[in-house]
Amino acid sequence: MSNYVLIANNTCDLPEELLKELDVTVLPLGFTIGDDNYKTMPVKEFYQKVREGAMPSTNAANVGEYVDLFEPALEAGKDILCLAFSSGLSTTYNSAVIAAEEMAEKYPDRKILLVDTLAVCLGEGLLVRGAAERRLAGESMEAVRDWVEETKLKVAHWFTVNDLGHLKRGGRISGAQAVIGGMLGVKPILRVNDEGRLVSAGKARGRAAALAELQTQLEKSGVNFAEETVYIAHADCEEDALKFAEEVRVKLNPKEVFVNFVGPVIGSHTGIGVIAVLYLATGRE
Repeated sequence: MSNYVLIANNTCDLPEELLKELDVTVLPLGFTIGDDNYKTMPVKEFYQKVREGAMPSTNAANVGEYVDLFEPALEAGKDILCLAFSSGLSTTYNSAVIAAEEMAEKYPDRKILLVDTLAVCLGEGLLVRGAAERRLAGESMEAVRDWVEETKLKVAHWFTVNDLGHLKRGGRISGAQAVIGGMLGVKPILRVNDEGRLVSAGKARGRAAALAELQTQLEKSGVNFAEETVYIAHADCEEDALKFAEEVRVKLNPKEVFVNFVGPVIGSHTGIGVIAVLYLATGRE
């Protein structure tokens, strides 16, 4: 059995059963709907609430939550490798750093290694899954940490957003842009940059053109398709995601196409209708 535990955040958007199979310990970021706070919710229930008008907000993982998760492992004589949600989008990584410093003083014989993945959604999931598989194969904590550090800026994240109103409410576009864009059928194209931030990367006229642009980016920068997995995430638009996945299979024949929901934490910011493609690439741009 491995002498270290692997900790990740729920923002990696991997299915719960896969995380259990890979023996990944998850520290969830929370979200709030109305006056109620949640750490988890069935994803279809979450999106139904959004369809009914809910406007969720999210909470970073705090220092105390990391301490509460780190300490039992350290007491049991385990070391810790912690992969954190992008510091460009949350203070979660900073909380992990502070908690690790506190625990280092209390458990000087144990090691805690931290990685700021600078990743989100199934881009983060790609790293978590790869790290977990390497851990289960017997690789050392340092070797797995080094693989994540060497790989993270090669994980491309491309998104198209269907709901301009949600972007407006989140402050990413103006009200006028939302109105005009909605009238013209404009669909923003977004990506995650090397600082782990979500940035604008263009726009397309209509859903089909936006998805075609995602595939163009995948074809342009993706590497080793025969040996790599292409990840596709969707915010409660499974039919579109599965159709897009089939087009990727037919055209590029990757080792695997992995499709899953955008979880509640990320979905709180994107709204319904997002499609994302996440994959190993020559770089993020």
